Amino acid sequence: MCWNTFIKFVAAIRPILEVFAIAATPIVAFWGLWTYRRSVRLEKAKWMKELYEKFYERSELKSVRDILDGDDKQKISEMVSTEATQFTDYLNFFEFLGYLSESKQIGRGEIVGMFDYYLRNLREHPTVLSYINDPAKGFEKLRELLKRV
Repeated sequence: MCWNTFIKFVAAIRPILEVFAIAATPIVAFWGLWTYRRSVRLEKAKWMKELYEKFYERSELKSVRDILDGDDKQKISEMVSTEATQFTDYLNFFEFLGYLSESKQIGRGEIVGMFDYYLRNLREHPTVLSYINDPAKGFEKLRELLKRV
C-alpha cells in the first residue's frame, strides 16, 4: 500500500524533477568549469613561484646575472668561450622557459612579466647572442623565445 503511494507521488512530481534537472545542468557545468579554471590558475601560480625561486635564488644563476648586468665585455666573452657551467645552466633555464611557452604551459605575458629584462639582456651581448644562435649549441627553444618576446 505504501509502495503504491510512493510510485504515484514520484509519477506526479516527475515533470517537476525533469525541469529541475534540465535547469540545474548548466549551473553544474558552469561550476565545474569555474572550479577547473581556478585549479589551473593555482597550479600555474605554483609553477611561476618555482621558476622564480630557481632563477632568482640559485647562486650560480645569480653569478651569471651579475656578469651579464655588468659592462665587463672581457668577463662575458670568457664566460661564453669557456662555456662555463653556470652560463650553460643559465641558458638552459631559458631553454626550459621556451619549451614551456611553445607547449602553451605558460603564456608570453607571464614570461615577460618575470623575465623580460633578462631575456633582453641576453640579446644585448653579441657574444652571448651568437652563442645562442649557433645551432650546434642546441638552444632552439631559447632562440624562438627570444624572437617572440
